[in-house]
Amino acid sequence: MFSAGLRHPIQLVVKNSKRTVSLALRSRSLKTSSSLLEDQSSQESETLRNQTTSKGFSPMAPGAQKGKEKKSPGVPRPSSSVLLISPQNQVLLLQRVKQSSSFPSAHVFPGGNVSTFHDGETPGPNEPGRHVDSDVYRMAAVRETFEESGILLARNNGFGRLIEVSEKEREEGRKLVHGNKVPFTKWLAQKGGRADIEGLVPFTRWVTPTNVPKRFTTQMYLYFLPTLSSTPLSGDQANNEEEVRIPVPTTDGGKEHTTARFLPASAWLRLAQEGRIILFPPQFFLLHHVAQHFDNLPSPTAYSSISRDPISREELEARRKSLLAFVKTGSPPWTDKCISPSVQPPRNGKARADGRNILGLHRPGPELEGSDRAGCTEQCVLVKFSKEGPRQVAVISREEAMGSNEAKL
Repeated sequence: MFSAGLRHPIQLVVKNSKRTVSLALRSRSLKTSSSLLEDQSSQESETLRNQTTSKGFSPMAPGAQKGKEKKSPGVPRPSSSVLLISPQNQVLLLQRVKQSSSFPSAHVFPGGNVSTFHDGETPGPNEPGRHVDSDVYRMAAVRETFEESGILLARNNGFGRLIEVSEKEREEGRKLVHGNKVPFTKWLAQKGGRADIEGLVPFTRWVTPTNVPKRFTTQMYLYFLPTLSSTPLSGDQANNEEEVRIPVPTTDGGKEHTTARFLPASAWLRLAQEGRIILFPPQFFLLHHVAQHFDNLPSPTAYSSISRDPISREELEARRKSLLAFVKTGSPPWTDKCISPSVQPPRNGKARADGRNILGLHRPGPELEGSDRAGCTEQCVLVKFSKEGPRQVAVISREEAMGSNEAKL
């Protein structure tokens, strides 16, 4: 269904002890009554929470407030999301509606909750397999991409080409599948096709931190639509996809999204840094890595330096091979990394001058602690939490973020 995946915010605990102290001291100088001091502190704390609790970010974990019992973490719900790559090596993002209860106005990848009706059963909450790539997660990824963008990642049962259906059939199918009127696999079979789950490439898993009541375990994928050009590929790169027509992505009719658009990864990152769009840390982080292979940047964060010159089909394919080789590297490889972001303590106990927080990406989440699953230990994300959403997001090295010997992840 439409309501899940990384479209739900990944909430994080942000401690503001220093500011709370300064507020209390200021109120003490104005009012001497202990009861008035208590009221003032309560009001100031509530104001501080309201400033930080925006776009899904929470300043303190459940149970951190006095008088409240700590609750058990919510069970992560299985979901999938797709970095859909266009024939020109651009990435599809959808903009959430302003009225959305999660990710309002943010740009997100297509994706959502696993549906038992459409996709099948996932392992139980206490089973490690719940956080492992499977056909169930892949089916959800294909289905959600279709529901949300109208692009069908499915193959013809005969020749194995991407199937093509008319616009009328696509829109009817989106409504039927979204409304659970017909199983997605049955609708595909009626069109002579099958979901192209083999074409999905795992590219990290993200587990919502435990301070959030609604948690998700989201399998991320790459999917490459075939490159198209008037110049055919040479040698064994030639295939039977050259004349496949890729439909223009469309929204779901305004239910959850207002725009659907392909742009280069660097263009999305630049728009976010300029404050023109909202990208949450997971989307920013993954787009950053895609940009390193697709956009021929002079330096890792030179997002505005992307060339506007046409790219040959041979070069497009070469850049795809570079990204595919990259996701297989690392320990664990990017195909298997499991990331549960957490705010790291300030270096030397001092907050950053720019007001940004450091998000560690090394932990896989409590459900996988003690297993062989791990996140990314080489990099962190900087982000400033504001009323409008995450701002000033950046990807930096662990050493730069935490200091060479001053803190350990």
